[in-house]
Amino acid sequence: MQKRVLIITGMHRSGTSLITQWLSKCGLQTGEKLVPGSYGNVEGHFEDIEFLKMHEEILADHNLPSSGLTVEHVAEFTIYEKEKLKSIIKVKQQLYDQWGWKDPRTCLFLDVYKELLPDACYLVILRDYQSVVSSLLRREFKWVDNKYMARKYFSRLVWTKFRRARRIVQFCNDHATEYLKVWIAYNQDILKCIETLPRDAFVVVNYSMLKDEDEQVFEYLKNKWNLALKYSRFRDIFKENLIGPDIDLNQFITDKTLVSQATALQDKLKGYMLAD
Repeated sequence: MQKRVLIITGMHRSGTSLITQWLSKCGLQTGEKLVPGSYGNVEGHFEDIEFLKMHEEILADHNLPSSGLTVEHVAEFTIYEKEKLKSIIKVKQQLYDQWGWKDPRTCLFLDVYKELLPDACYLVILRDYQSVVSSLLRREFKWVDNKYMARKYFSRLVWTKFRRARRIVQFCNDHATEYLKVWIAYNQDILKCIETLPRDAFVVVNYSMLKDEDEQVFEYLKNKWNLALKYSRFRDIFKENLIGPDIDLNQFITDKTLVSQATALQDKLKGYMLAD
């Protein structure tokens, strides 16, 4: 029996955790040990700890942020790094006839995975840049907010009544452009990868589509890619209240060429979507 490997890839805050949770409920093996939930993803990140730790280690060894929030790339993988990835893959291949993993940092290593897993299928998760940047800003600001909210009563009062609103604006001014550049870099890497793949080796979806068309996506995975899955409704795990509102980015991103670049890239990737 041919082994089936599904690489679930997408920018941070694009719904990769949610969709991997759904696939796991449908019966896909997505990792023996998964990253637990946190304030950023209360339902769980659904990241395979083995791949996540390896990705973080590689980034750190090349003086890049282990978060993966960077526009830089690993210039060249060492023999050690490739062999470590091969060893993880080898164990998965021995244990499972079909398996996959999710970690947004995978976007930074797509060339290597294409070499190591030439027959893999790619489930690309696309979310618009406004929502992704807004979500990143909200999540990262929580680190600041939590620090102040852990202080004594008077400090918390000053923070909530007088300082927090100004700091949010300052935080958005400082980081919105940076996060947009990361969104562009990740999705450029995705586009570069899928443009070299056979058309039936990848599909582009988003979680909004899955709310209404999960059966269509499920049938594609089952019939086109021969994944032995059991249908589970996406709506049963989707929680609208966990999706925060978008932030108006116009006031924070002054370089409009970046916005134009992101819009064009977004439109190009939408052209590959299974459904719109």
